[in-house]
Amino acid sequence: MGELETIVRRLESGDVSLEESVTLYERGHALRGHCEARLAAAQARIEQVSLGADGRPAGTTPFGES
Repeated sequence: MGELETIVRRLESGDVSLEESVTLYERGHALRGHCEARLAAAQARIEQVSLGADGRPAGTTPFGES
């Protein structure tokens, strides 16, 4: 995430060449995809918590198991 923030700051500064801007954009795009995939995996694991009748956590099921 830190690298992505650095890339955004550099692109926003306007102090990089067009070629470097394209390279930074491509790297940023790849990092964004990686971050989104990790976030989706974390959200999926969190959603695997099962609740009891009283609404309190009753247990968990490992991600990917039904």
